[in-house]
Amino acid sequence: MQAYRDGVTTDELAPDVEAPEEEIPALPLLSAPRDGVPEVVDTPAALESTLAALEAGHGPFAIDAERAGGYRYSQRAYLLQFRREGSGIHLIDPIAFSNLDSLAAILAGEEWIIHAASQDLPCMRELGLVPTLVFDTELAGRLLGYPKVSLSALLEKFCGVSLAKEHSAADWSTRPLPEPWLRYAALDVELLLELRDALESELVSAGKLDWAHQEFAAAAAAEPPPPREEPWRRTSGLHKVRKPRSLAVVRSLWEARDRVAQQRDSAPGRVLADSAIVAAAAAMPTSEDALIDLAGWGGRGARRNLPTWWGAIARATALPESELPAHARSTSGPPPPRAWPDRDPPAAARLAGAREALASIGERVTIPIENLVTPDAVRRLCWQPPADISETGIRSFLTDSGARVWQCDLVAAPLAAALLYAAEHPLSRETSATDDVPEPTSDLT
Repeated sequence: MQAYRDGVTTDELAPDVEAPEEEIPALPLLSAPRDGVPEVVDTPAALESTLAALEAGHGPFAIDAERAGGYRYSQRAYLLQFRREGSGIHLIDPIAFSNLDSLAAILAGEEWIIHAASQDLPCMRELGLVPTLVFDTELAGRLLGYPKVSLSALLEKFCGVSLAKEHSAADWSTRPLPEPWLRYAALDVELLLELRDALESELVSAGKLDWAHQEFAAAAAAEPPPPREEPWRRTSGLHKVRKPRSLAVVRSLWEARDRVAQQRDSAPGRVLADSAIVAAAAAMPTSEDALIDLAGWGGRGARRNLPTWWGAIARATALPESELPAHARSTSGPPPPRAWPDRDPPAAARLAGAREALASIGERVTIPIENLVTPDAVRRLCWQPPADISETGIRSFLTDSGARVWQCDLVAAPLAAALLYAAEHPLSRETSATDDVPEPTSDLT
């Protein structure tokens, strides 16, 4: 029998022409919640009704939050989404209420199903909403070794539907929120309950449910990270600025912009672009007119606060030499791994051995290396190992670094063996380490 492809039999195709592949049918688009898009809860009466409905439901809560990070200075939540079996979906506007203590009381003690908990829990904590039990669907996907762990990818895999993400970067501080945005927000929790059950079943089959429980507990208990030291050094394009005086201009402008952005509750990049800051630092203008002639300084946003920007530049240019910033950031941690072969070949050899051991473990248990143990912990371990590099000593080091029991069980012995091997086969500074140490990879750089 002849096979047909696009109206042409395979017998008619030239020998050196491959038959076109069959198209894989597209998955159906999840376009609307099964019960429709609910009204936004933004009045005391509506909140009371919603709380009663949530309390009458049963089982865990599917939860999501929407922020306006690209538009606002704060990372506060501008919309909260909830779904519970027997209760339906509820969209709560947290800006409309002075507190959500009554909501916190209903959520207390129940499991929260969240996708990428580390992104949403901080803004929920600001509202007094603190979980005791979490099931993180993204983290579950990582532990199962799936190459794609976005909510859309997991819903495609387990629920057979695709999820549109066209409003993920919207300004959720907008009021009133458009109906298409509300539909998008509701769909983010529409199938989280079903996805959670499917992922839990896979975790059980893979023997990883206890690992997941440990990770979920750590996510629920995670404290906010400490403020960054010298955050101005994260200015995009800073590598183009070399002179200490110019670095002082970057610092001064960054700090001035941060104050203005905070006062206006506007994203710093919308107040003054990083490229404008770097341009000013490179040119070192001697007048306001010269400043506004630079690239990035001609817009209304830059001109609106011109006296502020010029004052920041003037303060930087007046600083004594002793107060100028160093070219490189001072840090208590190890240097970038790319510098290790030259600065400390034995440390580079330790890191190479650790990477090899972790790659082998990751392949065996199908878990990304960064989820086996944090890259920072590996770098610190290899740069300055503890006096005791036995399995017990490495386990103690990792535990102090925040590693969970399951992680220590997997990696402590192989890392101890890697460090012991490096200690017994030291590299001299006359021996090039670059041939023995692979280039830094994304997980450990």
